[in-house]
Amino acid sequence: MRIQHSGLVVSDLERSRRFFAEALGLEEVPRPPNFTFAGTWFRFGDDEIHLLAEADTTGRAGAPDAGAGAAFGLANHLAFEVDDLAAACARLAENGVALVGGPMPRGDGVAQVFFHDPDGHLLEFFERTGEDQTDAPERAP
Repeated sequence: MRIQHSGLVVSDLERSRRFFAEALGLEEVPRPPNFTFAGTWFRFGDDEIHLLAEADTTGRAGAPDAGAGAAFGLANHLAFEVDDLAAACARLAENGVALVGGPMPRGDGVAQVFFHDPDGHLLEFFERTGEDQTDAPERAP
């Protein structure tokens, strides 16, 4: 068993399409032709994110405010493994996306950052650096 996709309800499909394609660099892929509701799918490796346009028949767009916990990933979030965290952060900055946490060591050879999509969903980029992080600071808001 594995997770194949995550679905996010978004308030502005075109804005979110640009964000996931341009700021995150994900590949947009076709949806089944019988899916007539508004949405778009993105693939990264074997995984997908399905964006669903907010409508009367969907849940509400956005996520609850995570408060100070957002900076540490202490909230519902999606994480993306990247090969080069610095390059991924530069791409975010080029697209006007502010980090809410990090870059910081996770404590197990992983560096991570946290940021929000246009609807406030908390997202994470992480890179397996393999660095010794035995002196990483305590993780708490």
